[in-house]
Amino acid sequence: MITIAWDSFTPWSALLGGLLIGLAAALLLLANGRIAGISGIVGGLLPARRGESAWRLAFVAGLVGAPLLFQLFAPLPAVRIEAGVPLLLIAGLLVGIGTRYGSGCTSGHGVCGVSRLSPRSLAATGAFMLAGALTVYFLRQLMS
Repeated sequence: MITIAWDSFTPWSALLGGLLIGLAAALLLLANGRIAGISGIVGGLLPARRGESAWRLAFVAGLVGAPLLFQLFAPLPAVRIEAGVPLLLIAGLLVGIGTRYGSGCTSGHGVCGVSRLSPRSLAATGAFMLAGALTVYFLRQLMS
């Protein structure tokens, strides 16, 4: 289980973060003609294609660097993960399998695809949300 310190939530930083995500997705689409799907971007680094790795590395560096930059202006919310390594590995494997079956991840479908009203992305995002809700429901029932 992941616990987030909700008392650290500020709507203005959340709004700014959402705007930055939208701006990054729009700029990547306009400048490179690419969808900002993280699984596809990272997956494209593994069998590196000629001329493809620079922008992919820059995008991933931005993902990693953004929280570090944010930390200069405000403290990061405390995050506590209450799951063991085996459960996290299984969860990561299931997410990876889901992105292959869904032909993309939540960022590609949920952020970029839904904003373009892609029927495939609308269906995939609905499936992601339903699977997440059912997983939380059943795990809470089993663990209580």
